[in-house]
Amino acid sequence: MAVYERTYRRYEGELTPARSRFLILPRYAYQEVFKSKAFIAFLALCALSPLGFAIVIYLHHNLQALKAINLPLDKLVPIDATFFSIFVTAQSFLAFLLAFAVGPGLISADVRNNALPLYLSRPFSRSEYVLGKMSVLLILLSAITWIPGLLLFLLQTSLEGTSWGFEHAGLAWAILASCWEWILVLSLLTLALSAWVKWKPVARIALLAVFFVTRGFGEAVDRVLDTEWGSLVSLGKLNEIVRADLFGTPLVSIPVWTAWLALGLVALACLAMLARRVRAYEVVR
Repeated sequence: MAVYERTYRRYEGELTPARSRFLILPRYAYQEVFKSKAFIAFLALCALSPLGFAIVIYLHHNLQALKAINLPLDKLVPIDATFFSIFVTAQSFLAFLLAFAVGPGLISADVRNNALPLYLSRPFSRSEYVLGKMSVLLILLSAITWIPGLLLFLLQTSLEGTSWGFEHAGLAWAILASCWEWILVLSLLTLALSAWVKWKPVARIALLAVFFVTRGFGEAVDRVLDTEWGSLVSLGKLNEIVRADLFGTPLVSIPVWTAWLALGLVALACLAMLARRVRAYEVVR
């Protein structure tokens, strides 16, 4: 507007707390994500697995229901570490599919359209921008992994007795730790690829390559060299090693601490990629 018109008025509305301003990013991201009916159907599909596991837990404590469906108790899956490990494994695969659908488009569009200067001119930092974008995945992935997992643990505790919950508290920790390890690594990797690959379809192909191509390469190294150290290049295999150790069923593979170290290095590398890419300006040489 022209200066001489003197029609400019400063913003006089309510100011939001500085620490929560970055939450505007996931709010608008969710509006875009939930416009898709296919995505809503996928979330409903993700809820079927916890429902099925909850039914199994319920049948263990309801003999009348077992008689009604003519199913003997000895044919039911025991409620132990393996039971919860299978649940986490199934939900981790669904979490990968969810990240594959949502994650690659979170930052790529902003980079492709040169929108980062507009975002970072607002009152939040680069770290808050990344945290805002990452919280989209953190909340969605939590909703289908550790939250229903802990609810299943609480259901089993309520039906079996409080003493069972105290005796098997390690299972609750295993659910929480294994899910959060997978969520953090998967979210950081997806955002890093989204930031560096400007086109969403290409970013999705890159994400598939990181998990499936590296897994095949690692297995080839193991067979050719007769070793287990090829697992270090496979994020999926590293996740399996960590999860098995947390649930007390360790795999015959590389030491667990090396798997944790490799996953930590991957997370740091993704953070470095995001720090390099998420800037208010880009120098073209």
